[in-house]
Amino acid sequence: MNKYVKYGLIGVGVIGILGATAYFIKQNSTPAKLYETESLEKKDIVNQVIVTGKVIPEDEINIKPQISGIINKIFLEEGDEVKEGDLIATIKVVPNEQSLASARGRVKNAEVSLANAKTEYDRNKAIFDKGVISSQDFNAIKLTYDQAKLELENARNDYQIIRVGSAGGSSSANTNIRSTVAGTILEIPVKEGDQVIESNNFNDGTTIATIADMTKMIFEGEVDEAEVGKLKLGMPLEISLGALEKSTFEAILKFIAPKGVEEEGAVQFKIEGDLVVHDSAYVRAGYSANASIVLEEKKDVLSIKEALLQFDKETEQPFVEIEVGVNEFERKDLELGVSDGIDVEVVSGLEEDAKVKVWNELEKEDEDEDS
Repeated sequence: MNKYVKYGLIGVGVIGILGATAYFIKQNSTPAKLYETESLEKKDIVNQVIVTGKVIPEDEINIKPQISGIINKIFLEEGDEVKEGDLIATIKVVPNEQSLASARGRVKNAEVSLANAKTEYDRNKAIFDKGVISSQDFNAIKLTYDQAKLELENARNDYQIIRVGSAGGSSSANTNIRSTVAGTILEIPVKEGDQVIESNNFNDGTTIATIADMTKMIFEGEVDEAEVGKLKLGMPLEISLGALEKSTFEAILKFIAPKGVEEEGAVQFKIEGDLVVHDSAYVRAGYSANASIVLEEKKDVLSIKEALLQFDKETEQPFVEIEVGVNEFERKDLELGVSDGIDVEVVSGLEEDAKVKVWNELEKEDEDEDS
């Protein structure tokens, strides 16, 4: 073989080896994985709390009887408007036999005492008129006679109340159940023929009707302990009702419970807000509702997705990585502001045109296929 040909073949081989080596070096110097980036945006960020609850009347009044008995007749229905003093129902008294017998015996005793006192009075009056006894002695006898008459009257009234529920001629008979306030009847939990118990010091009594002023409604809900510290009395609430999807109502936070209640492992605090009811909307008691409470709001601020944030293991300070070259990134510590749970305000640490690293890795070959 010609030496020139031999040297030529050797040169071609060397060049081939060098080219292959350069190719493999280039391939190995290219990262196997690439990262996407996202840009910063200017947005309105609202940090708000959503509270679930219900809408109820500010005051609900339970009407209870002053005497036990059986519902004789109900004159109104649930949903009716009432004024103070309107008759709701009447009660038929079923007297206790022992109490009735005792009251009847007291009447008879009073009648006997009165008859004896009258006899004494008549006899002494005759001799008083003749000047036999002094006016002081006669006045004492007359006082005994007057007390006997009063005792008989009281005994008869008590007997009448036990027997029929009220004394004769009473304009506010205990058997007449009347509204004590003006409003709407929300509920009548009894029906004609039901037995009811009077309200006294030992028993709440049977509720005949529940009445409320439907023009004075409140929102009542519960807030988690993690959020309650951010609330202040007087904050505005925006109320949306499940039954009235297209309507929203305004309210003012007026009450935050000083004590929480543990429910399913979380401590909840009750809150209340005065609801402003529209004339065009009829809000029923017990509607489920959501209240939106704005804690903090920023307009047109530089923001990024919270999912892009990383946190230093030692200082727990937030940071991101920004692109400084082809698949090259640099750490930037951040100062953050308002967050709505998805986006967060960037107070300092980034320029508006920065490209932030996303932690969803793409294989290089996948990217090549897409291209």
